[in-house]
Amino acid sequence: MSETRSVAQVYHVELGPRSYDIHIEPGCLDDLGQAMGKLFASPTRCMVISNVTIAPLYMQRLRDSLESAGWHVSECILADGERYKTIETLGFIMDALMDAKLSRNEPVIALGGGVVGDMTGFAASCYRRGIPFIQVPTTVLAQVDSSVGGKTAINHPHGKNMIGAFYQPKLVWVDSMVLNTLEPREVKAGIAEAVKYGLIRDAVFFDWMNSNMAAAIDLDADVLSKIIHTSCRHKAEVVMADETEQGLRALLNLGHTFGHAIESMTHYSTYLHGEAVAMGTLMAARLSEQLGFAEPGIESQIRVCYEAAGLPVDVPAFHADAWLDAMGHDKKNVGSRIRYILLRNIGEAFLAENVAPDAIRQLIDSYQSVH
Repeated sequence: MSETRSVAQVYHVELGPRSYDIHIEPGCLDDLGQAMGKLFASPTRCMVISNVTIAPLYMQRLRDSLESAGWHVSECILADGERYKTIETLGFIMDALMDAKLSRNEPVIALGGGVVGDMTGFAASCYRRGIPFIQVPTTVLAQVDSSVGGKTAINHPHGKNMIGAFYQPKLVWVDSMVLNTLEPREVKAGIAEAVKYGLIRDAVFFDWMNSNMAAAIDLDADVLSKIIHTSCRHKAEVVMADETEQGLRALLNLGHTFGHAIESMTHYSTYLHGEAVAMGTLMAARLSEQLGFAEPGIESQIRVCYEAAGLPVDVPAFHADAWLDAMGHDKKNVGSRIRYILLRNIGEAFLAENVAPDAIRQLIDSYQSVH
């Protein structure tokens, strides 16, 4: 992907005292230090939290930007991967914050993908009962989805993101040029989360993604720009309407109930989050057809899209009891009821709370027969 500096696009997430901007601009990583001068009365200390993959690529550039604006920077470098999104890693971050002696008005900056962003945000929500944090997402998935909205968490052996808080960032700083160094598999996994916005609320965007999938995977500048801008706009609109997921925001979890179960049952070591969500979305589409909410053919349309993106579409084989147990720990459930996001059509999703376990067993059996 080759990009030159262009006019910044800013989306404002209006949440009263928790409001913030999403700043999208190719090449803006070097300008964060200056931008932070508008958020804080005067530069003091800050900490950048990253991982062993991203830090060698972008930590020095970010440090230079911050230090040139007068910030005193400390670092906390984490292991890379979903399997490290644990209470032990959270403790490691807390130790670093304690050692740095950051005060309540001194920020932490998440430089990385969804795992780094989630853990940094959760640590920021807990340390001294809350300090500011800034999202600098470096993956497609984080730039189109996880960096916006204030969901922060760590995983537990019983379920993904089970320990966390809603805690909004002070700023989301999106530089699409950092995606140049992503592995192709990470790019494809992020695209799965962008496709989600088309499936739940924008059929035109879904069709456009289908038509431009090869360019998206190749990180074509114009195509990538539209994907990031459209996704962030949708995410901002949903978060402003339902910050703490009481209704509308739940639709953003399309594919996630099944996807999180896949991640949990494979011990967060087989699939990337976006890959699991893709398979989970296909399962939700098949369940929508099975229950008569969607006309036959929805699953096939989505499968064609995911296959074009190079995403896995073959659901792994586990016993139905294992599926139901894993999904029973999903944080979106109400009491003992497992909540599912289903489809009526491309671009139209809804929340279903009364799906019978027998229907899920029938769904699982439809995959087991293939295996």
